[in-house]
Amino acid sequence: MNVLGFDNKKYLSMQSEKIQERIDTFGDKLYLEFGGKLFDDYHASRVLPGFEPDSKIKMLLKLKSIAEILVVISAKDIVKNKYRSDLGITYDADVIRLIDVFKSKGLYVGSVVINLYQPQPAVDGFIKRLENLGIAVYKHYAIEGYPSDLQKIVSEEGYGRNEYVPTKRRLVVVTAPGPGSGKMATCLSQLYHENLRGVKAGYAKFETFPIWNLPLSHPVNVAYEAATADLNDVNMIDPYHLEAYGSLAVNYNRDVEIFPVVSAMLEKILGYSPYKSPTDMGVNMAGNCIVDDEACRAASNSEIIRRYYAGLCDAKKGRISKEVLGKLELLMRKSGLSVADRKAVAPAMAKSEETDGKPAVAIELNDGRIVTGKTGELLGASAACLINALKILGGIDDGIELLSPTIIEPLQRLKVKHMGAVNPRLHTDEVLMALAICAVNDPKAKKAVAQLDKLKNCEAHSTVMLGQADLKTFKSLGVHVTCEPQRHVATNEQA
Repeated sequence: MNVLGFDNKKYLSMQSEKIQERIDTFGDKLYLEFGGKLFDDYHASRVLPGFEPDSKIKMLLKLKSIAEILVVISAKDIVKNKYRSDLGITYDADVIRLIDVFKSKGLYVGSVVINLYQPQPAVDGFIKRLENLGIAVYKHYAIEGYPSDLQKIVSEEGYGRNEYVPTKRRLVVVTAPGPGSGKMATCLSQLYHENLRGVKAGYAKFETFPIWNLPLSHPVNVAYEAATADLNDVNMIDPYHLEAYGSLAVNYNRDVEIFPVVSAMLEKILGYSPYKSPTDMGVNMAGNCIVDDEACRAASNSEIIRRYYAGLCDAKKGRISKEVLGKLELLMRKSGLSVADRKAVAPAMAKSEETDGKPAVAIELNDGRIVTGKTGELLGASAACLINALKILGGIDDGIELLSPTIIEPLQRLKVKHMGAVNPRLHTDEVLMALAICAVNDPKAKKAVAQLDKLKNCEAHSTVMLGQADLKTFKSLGVHVTCEPQRHVATNEQA
């Protein structure tokens, strides 16, 4: 466990150098479409052990003297109140969050583009909110015939209608709260306007996955396909790259499908197309920084199984279709994996059977030991398992009570009497707070608290779908948790 498979320091160096090289290729300016998550790329850190979740930001900080940020959001997403499920906030709220985080890191945020703009109360209200915060906002419009009518798109009636976004620096990082926001369209529109002004500007893409120079069937690439199953993305060999260079490169269907259009647009805007394939457009160096392929394969296989379990739970909640779940099942089979490969599953199920079907949780520690927790009178299964894991990690005798009843009982009364909870049992966040209080006077509780960092990258499994409190706590601790697609109806605090 915790074997490093990825050299993050090498990645930061190579990636920033590659972007600088691409800027120099075009001359004056590069519009870099940034895909994926910038601050908290936990998927990458799970499948590439050693990749730090904030690596992209660190890489940008190496270029901050020449970089500025342009954030794009689709007007349709504002109207639909589209939200990021991982953060539980809407796309428009995330735009403001992104800007705040960028600024806190010392990065320059130039402006926001509202893509597919139409006058609508929600959209105009958001624009007003941004302007009140001192953020410049520009409107881009839907183009009839996009993306096939090149004659119209690359004309005064197409990109020419869009408001030109003045930019000050050589590297313009175009990012968004999620896919489908219009990053590529914004980049190409800006190229059109820059070209009219005599500015030598270019376009490139920066997406970590799929990793172009790993095999199509490599678990890292399969794990990406599992992560984007709901977007209907399919990894494939880039046929344009194969034809141009006679070598294999992996890309995904959307980029391959749109490449002829993008290439034709670039040729019309710049007078030539600088790229022979969609893979050429990318600047991703991640594949060159894998130092232990087996570690990355093992980590990615674990991620594929986790994605399958997440799909089972999402299907149970009605969040995804049967087709998406079927794709996840197919990826599992193609990878030769099964739920039995997740070592925490069988012990959790066995503990549940021992306790008459009550919820149970198992954690696989980083040294391979398995710890279980059952549902009791005082603690929920997740909380019990967490306490048991801390005892084992700290070498604390199982018979010792870490949590004083004088602390637990008032918390239970507070939950039931004053906060309307049906279930008096403590959840993981409440247990950790109680443990921290006990640690003030109890050396063993203090020792248990000191073990929390050792839970990072441990694997956990629950026999029921967990509530948000437990899921959030596990995520904060760095524990990768999966759940059986079963609801526990004994409490109103479960998912």
